[in-house]
Amino acid sequence: MAKSIFELEGVDLSLMGNAGKVDILHGISLVADTRETVGITGPSGSGKSSLLMLIGGLERATGGKITAMGRDLSALNEDQLARFRREHVGVVFQSFHLIRTMTALENVATPLELAGCEDAFGRAEEELRAVGLGTRIEHYPSQLSGGEQQRVALARASAPQPDILLADEPTGNLDSSTGEMIIEILFDLRERNGSTLVLVTHSSELVNRCDRIIRLRDGCIESDGMKIAA
Repeated sequence: MAKSIFELEGVDLSLMGNAGKVDILHGISLVADTRETVGITGPSGSGKSSLLMLIGGLERATGGKITAMGRDLSALNEDQLARFRREHVGVVFQSFHLIRTMTALENVATPLELAGCEDAFGRAEEELRAVGLGTRIEHYPSQLSGGEQQRVALARASAPQPDILLADEPTGNLDSSTGEMIIEILFDLRERNGSTLVLVTHSSELVNRCDRIIRLRDGCIESDGMKIAA
């Protein structure tokens, strides 16, 4: 029997905006199993990215309970949450979020150094070679194409071998052929590390690669499990 890696029970999320409180997610309940691939889709503004951030401990729920790797995330302070993310979570963003003053190698090595890896730069080089960037390790983000920058971001997220790999529109800023390549690399890395993959996407091709599809609408789960067009 598969073992669950995270669980959300009646989770709400509200944030304060200029016009007052904004309710983003309402009563979200879901469970994901170890090594499962979960695609989150739905219209713009439906709360997809916010849900991903809650799962990764990057945002705090305002109601309900989130358990990940057997830990109640709401009970952790900021330092404990940061340690949890460092040890268990990898995140890939649509806009790459690379450090512009660091080379590709340094970008990938940084989370490994923070995790106390003895050979951070050796591991980082291995990860960059695994995504086809062995000849670009000393290049800065400004010297790389969008697809290459996303490959660096993938290598950085997967290098610590996270239990949970989160991807927020990983092909959103890329052309179709580059996006297809990123999809293949993303799923290869997930398989190599045995991670649970949760991704947000509007791409029907990407979402239909997943074991399971969750569709959000107006901050609620509209459907869970059916493979439907994004």
